[in-house]
Amino acid sequence: MAKFRKKKSGGQQAINTASLPDIVFMLLFFFMVSTTMKETDLKVTVRPAQATEIEKLERKELATFIYVGVPAKSFQSLYGSEPRIQLNDQFATVDDIQSYIAQARDAMKESDQPKMITSIKADKECSMGIITDIKQALRKAAALKIIYSANEMAK
Repeated sequence: MAKFRKKKSGGQQAINTASLPDIVFMLLFFFMVSTTMKETDLKVTVRPAQATEIEKLERKELATFIYVGVPAKSFQSLYGSEPRIQLNDQFATVDDIQSYIAQARDAMKESDQPKMITSIKADKECSMGIITDIKQALRKAAALKIIYSANEMAK
């Protein structure tokens, strides 16, 4: 005679993973849209000076950056070893600064244009002559709010 056995309870039911790929792709899409990429590749070597009284820049979108330093090793054969100016991703001269500032100002919202800040990120070994030339060009471009980037001095 055959014995009939009662089915044992298999515990909890398995979780349905059919929607898991949808969730993964939704998260992937979210991070791709919300992540900002590095905007500028530095072609100059910038070792900022150290300072004791520094403040963080609150609204980075209002800042326009000018990099000053010795060209990187891969560019020294082309541009030499004297300090150069970099605007966005290309080397420039002092004469290019006015048009660069005008383009940056035009790219901003009209309400933010008066709040525009120009940040000079210069190498600590850079001579003041090139910095003075940059400041004169900024004065001609009516970019009078200038800040200098620096690292905090170790205590």
